[in-house]
Amino acid sequence: MAHEYDLVILGGGTGGYVAAIRASQLGLKTAIVEKDLLGGTCLHRGCIPSKALLRSAEVYRQTINAKNFGIETSEAKLNFATVQNRKSSIVEQLHNGVKTLIKKGKIDVYPGTGRILGPSIFSPMPGTISVEMPGQENEMLLPKNVIIATGSKPRDVNGINVDGQTVLSSDHALQLEALPSSIIIVGGGVIGIEWASMLTDFGVKVTVLEYGNRILPSEDEEISSEMEKHLIKRGVEIIKNAEILSDSLEIQDGIKIAANVKGDNQSFSAEKLLLAVGRIGNIDGIGLDNTEIECEANFIKVNEVYQTKEKHIYAIGDVIGGMQLAHIASHEGIAAVEHIANGEKKSINYANVARCIYSYPEAASIGVTEAQATEKGFNIKAGKFPFKGIGKALIYGDSEGFVKIIADQETNDLLGVHMIGPHVTDLISEAALGMLLDATAWEIGETIHPHPSLSEIMGEAALAVEGRAIHF
Repeated sequence: MAHEYDLVILGGGTGGYVAAIRASQLGLKTAIVEKDLLGGTCLHRGCIPSKALLRSAEVYRQTINAKNFGIETSEAKLNFATVQNRKSSIVEQLHNGVKTLIKKGKIDVYPGTGRILGPSIFSPMPGTISVEMPGQENEMLLPKNVIIATGSKPRDVNGINVDGQTVLSSDHALQLEALPSSIIIVGGGVIGIEWASMLTDFGVKVTVLEYGNRILPSEDEEISSEMEKHLIKRGVEIIKNAEILSDSLEIQDGIKIAANVKGDNQSFSAEKLLLAVGRIGNIDGIGLDNTEIECEANFIKVNEVYQTKEKHIYAIGDVIGGMQLAHIASHEGIAAVEHIANGEKKSINYANVARCIYSYPEAASIGVTEAQATEKGFNIKAGKFPFKGIGKALIYGDSEGFVKIIADQETNDLLGVHMIGPHVTDLISEAALGMLLDATAWEIGETIHPHPSLSEIMGEAALAVEGRAIHF
């Protein structure tokens, strides 16, 4: 039996289910095809569970250091099983919330694997969806429009086979029943650094092998340098310019792997290895070969309103590459649906999207780095203010780090804001609003920030752009 819809969405992750809800609000008869669980990677294997573990790591670290606040405690003890149970409870609560929202929107959900069919008796155009459901006959969905929101999966490295036991992806690491005594993390990007921070707080000996000449290569160089300094201070070993030697991985009572480090072959050993070298789009097995849809480097190519080469088939989120952030996927989904519903062109200005790293210390940024601004030909001016000059940071007991604001010398427009320190993943939203409203550093500096608060650092850093910072 075939079912007709205005819109069928392949994938019920953050991008897919938000797109479905918006479509329902606009009166479109909508269905989601999801082979796993609503909420997708972000809810079940990414953002939420990893941040729940990071929060437990933070509390454990703060408990150990409670004496600095005049609090005497007996020896802190980590119960990792309870940590994992708390994580699972949070995920389940949010999962139930998503299911409730989908039910409220009268959105049909097909639990199975969706495959796009080519022209057939059902339609002269590609786009009919065949849903393979375990133990049942395939369902045929006949949509006027399709959104591909199939997300991404961890990228592999040649010569390193992920077995889920000794060699892990981030998906596997989230399900650890016990902490290893030591771990090698291949990759010093956002995922690798968050895991390095978390595991070292939990008492694991961590070694990070980064192929490039610095960790967090997409961030401002001063942020990368500050993060490296803090991680090393906490006991993380960071090896940069490390090229993994092909077929060097040995698994026997742990892990042994070799890397060429600036021309010198070095060997590294640990109980487990975590592969954290980025993610690629989930494009296999969804029927793209039955369409004219084009892909590049395992990602689907789209135009400014997220249409593929088949104009009635859209794609959003991680499967199209880009910044691969949950909040971007959600807004791409909304933009695609509004184009489907009423032709509205609501493309996203990615320069105004904040990026967050939930390690300790936290880091967050928006806009271009200082190097990128210079490369683009801007005549820049910059202001930087340390958390050491902020009373609330000292009260909080976490005064390392800074906020750096980059502006255009000619127009005074904000070009980029970069932060590292306490709660910067929350503070970055002021910078995001400033970028959206085309604010200048002067306007942020003139804003009266409450005292004492961490937000005062935004005002001080903005004043520093003009050499007017008050407290430093």
